Amino acid sequence: MQRILVTGGAGFIGSNFVHYVMEHTDCAVTVLDKLTYAGNRGSLAGLDAGRFSLVVGDICDAALVDSLVAGVDAVVHYAAESHNDNSLADPSPFVQTNLVGTFTLLEAVRRHGTRFHHISTDEVYGDLALDEPERFTEATAYNPSSPYSATKAGSDLLVRAWVRSFGINATISNCSNNYGPYQHVEKFIPRQITNVIDGIRPRLYGAGVNVRDWIHAEDHSSAVLAILQRGAAGETYLIGADGEHNNQDVIQRILTAMGQDPGAYDHVTDRPGHDLRYAIDPTRLRTELGWAPAYADFDAGLAATIAWYREHEAWWRPQKAATEAGYARRGEQVRVPASAGPAPSGREGRP
Repeated sequence: MQRILVTGGAGFIGSNFVHYVMEHTDCAVTVLDKLTYAGNRGSLAGLDAGRFSLVVGDICDAALVDSLVAGVDAVVHYAAESHNDNSLADPSPFVQTNLVGTFTLLEAVRRHGTRFHHISTDEVYGDLALDEPERFTEATAYNPSSPYSATKAGSDLLVRAWVRSFGINATISNCSNNYGPYQHVEKFIPRQITNVIDGIRPRLYGAGVNVRDWIHAEDHSSAVLAILQRGAAGETYLIGADGEHNNQDVIQRILTAMGQDPGAYDHVTDRPGHDLRYAIDPTRLRTELGWAPAYADFDAGLAATIAWYREHEAWWRPQKAATEAGYARRGEQVRVPASAGPAPSGREGRP
């Protein structure tokens, strides 16, 4: 594969993948991105113009998609509406981008016989109990709980149907929560980091017991490239780095790493449908494709991420005020849960 089309490549994990491919392969990369609020030209700055190009457009534009797919060897589909809070406020963009957009791409790769890899999320599986040992596997039944996760589950099923009905050469990956460079400040970890930089106390949904399985975006990128190069057609791979932490623990680690009191955060009213725990079992990816994460140490990954946001204020600063105003409009209120005593200073077991 010498020519790759990356949809959503100006977004968070898409741009990290583009940088990774440009650094670790000789492939030419074309990015198709609508440049909504979550896309940022600055995330693609400095790439070799001889091997990289950006096309501003919508994955629901069938004519544009067809013309781009016709000229590449593979499509890696990152483009998605992905913020849970936004899906609760207005689900319609999620239906259009995540379902109609994926359908449009599938029809194009079917016409041209192009390799297709679909990026999905562990949220399609619903959630797990906090105290159970099980983790999500490729055989776990889908049980989405928000408009975001439901539309991502639907897009996964479209890919599977096009594989079975039309024989397209496609793979799927479901990944746990990403963190790292170029992540929008509406998201959990960069929001906390940038709040601390600005002297604002971090905000924690509910009691902070919700657990997520964290992976650095560079590790996600290396896993996707491994699947693209060596994955078996029609198969699904789960991407994770054994990084389970609850939200309270993550905030405390960020505060400690930034030289602050680990208890210097506020509780806010929990969001509706807030899944309890996600946990990925990446055994198949590791054993069949020989992949392993570079950031197995979560604290080391957090330290690198904090350093990036400190050094790239010009990248995130234009987003910050609008993001915080949006949370205020949605009625985010500071509160102390009835069950919560003083904020703990230790590090217990994440959104």
